[in-house]
Amino acid sequence: MRDSTLFAGLTDIVGNRHLLTDPESLQRFGLDRTDFWTPKPCAAVLPASVDEVRDIVRLANRHRLAIVPSGGRTGLSGGAVAANGELVLSLQRMDSILEVDTVGRSLRCGAGVVTGHVHQAARENGFYFPVDFASSGSSQIGGNVATNAGGIRVIRYGMMRHWVQGLKVVTGAGDVLDLNRGLIKNNTGLDFRQLFIGSEGILGVICEVTLGLAEPPPPGQVMVFGLPDYDALMALLGEARRQLTLSAFEFFSDNALGHVLARFDLKAPFSQRYPCYGLLEFDRNDDAALSLFRYLQEQGIRADAVISHSDEQVASLWALRENITESLSARQPWKQDIAVPIPVVPDFIRDVGGLIESEYSPLEAVWFGHVGDGNLHLNILKPATWDMEDFVAQCRRLMMSVLEKVQSCGGSISAEHGVGLLKKPFLQYSRESAEVELMRRVKAAFDPAGIMNPGKVFD
Repeated sequence: MRDSTLFAGLTDIVGNRHLLTDPESLQRFGLDRTDFWTPKPCAAVLPASVDEVRDIVRLANRHRLAIVPSGGRTGLSGGAVAANGELVLSLQRMDSILEVDTVGRSLRCGAGVVTGHVHQAARENGFYFPVDFASSGSSQIGGNVATNAGGIRVIRYGMMRHWVQGLKVVTGAGDVLDLNRGLIKNNTGLDFRQLFIGSEGILGVICEVTLGLAEPPPPGQVMVFGLPDYDALMALLGEARRQLTLSAFEFFSDNALGHVLARFDLKAPFSQRYPCYGLLEFDRNDDAALSLFRYLQEQGIRADAVISHSDEQVASLWALRENITESLSARQPWKQDIAVPIPVVPDFIRDVGGLIESEYSPLEAVWFGHVGDGNLHLNILKPATWDMEDFVAQCRRLMMSVLEKVQSCGGSISAEHGVGLLKKPFLQYSRESAEVELMRRVKAAFDPAGIMNPGKVFD
């Protein structure tokens, strides 16, 4: 009886076409990019306005029905998984660029706008939106805000949080809040906008976003270095920061490069292979780039380097880094997105590598990430002969040891992907019990019936 009454109410709000209950839609809307859960939403509903979102949330409260907010579903922590009969609330119809303020240098858009469309709108108006990552062609702005997305240029421009000037949200109680209204200065008490950034949908639904825009950067170059070890990588980072205006400083391991070259028609950067590689993007400066290479030679570091001289070369060098995730997908990797203090990166990678080699030798570890901000992506590849249950069990056991190392060095279990379902069992490695209890109280204030994305982040 509840389903018929509920579905009739949802149909009244969005119409028949935008309430989806067919198996294909439930499968599509019930998962993000994790593979460890079976999607079982009761339906997916696609509102087109803030008022429709508000009405859906209020209806769900009356029926005590859990809601999973859904963007582009590119997340890697299970934050958008609906596995327990929840209602998926997709923002994909709220996909309009609502306003570009060329004087105030801001852009207001619906939460369902694809990230790449924001980049395009900024360019068309003579500006630049700097938050960028491999999934920008399918991720949505609301999801970027809900996970405080980072990406490849954090070292220069910061996280999503730094660019959000305003939010319009519907709380779990069904209240519409217009947070900060796009203001640069607004010192009037607690800033609830900041609570919703990185909240992973547990407080309410992000409906509209006002973003700051930047001046377009000057022409840039890319260099890729082949390096003998991670100590050399950190020496390179330190000197690059002194000599160049960096936009990105990425790294990847030799086996990461191997998987990319095996999967894509790309050219190896050097005639020989190196244990690790650094990729730098910076404001064009030929003299400083050559000086950087000479610095490594003076330090006795055996290295090789290639520098871009055209847009095509920039794209081909970035492809070595940006295609890593896709090249690993067939191996169903267990992904860990962690952050550690930058000075401990070499020892951390060596310690974890030694642990895997000594106690988990069938597993292959692939490293890459945004080393300029201490963000490491550890991917454990599933052996072809293992079933998923055994693989997950081994990875969970391994992660307990890895995250103990993260905790001991003052790091974070999630640098940019969020907690979701995947990392919820490990939250205590980054947050004290008192902090988690305060989070529960904050959630209860915004979502008293507990319907918003229940089971994510914490129980």
